[in-house]
Amino acid sequence: MKKKLLTFLIVLTSLSGYCQQLYMEYGSTISSFDYKNSQGRPLNNLLSTSKSYFGMGYRHTLNDAKTLFLKAGATYNSYGAIGSESSVDNFFAWDVSYLGIKAGVDVKLFQLRDLTFFLNGSVASEFLVRGNQTINNDVFNLVGEDEFNNNILFFRGGLIMQYPISSSTAIYAGYSIGKSVLINSGESEEKLKLNAHQFGIGFIINLPTCYCDF
Repeated sequence: MKKKLLTFLIVLTSLSGYCQQLYMEYGSTISSFDYKNSQGRPLNNLLSTSKSYFGMGYRHTLNDAKTLFLKAGATYNSYGAIGSESSVDNFFAWDVSYLGIKAGVDVKLFQLRDLTFFLNGSVASEFLVRGNQTINNDVFNLVGEDEFNNNILFFRGGLIMQYPISSSTAIYAGYSIGKSVLINSGESEEKLKLNAHQFGIGFIINLPTCYCDF
């Protein structure tokens, strides 16, 4: 027990020597659904829609060179799609929102004066908090439905451009592309994947104990 406590204190002390930051971001999500029914047939004529997302969390360096950053935080993502089936004269629309816990890394690629470019990768566990489906003039609540209510894993990768606006604050813009792992209801064997492109801007703020430049 004493050895574990000592190890924890050593790790905590070592992390405190690195740059510790908070981040906040807001942007737009262009999403699409990849859906197959219980017979394995896809639903054609599905079009992507634009929704919004929000994220915030903690960020700190993992090395003295400040080329590798660890990030962890919370996200609120909205996804949607619209479509139609001419053979049965139906119109479909989905509007869903997921709350998630996200972890990832930023890897520094290169720097042009004060403008720094990062490669970003992340994974998030998300669960449905709000959603509805519209079929013609009828609206259905999706909370509790197997095809949407399962926890999903979302993998994302993208690029970030960061620019300092003061000694303690930087602004950044980023793009990422992501895909969820397969969602399977188990009973009906319906299958659904979510695809998303995200464009956003955000701020990074040094914590008071952080004495590092951007």
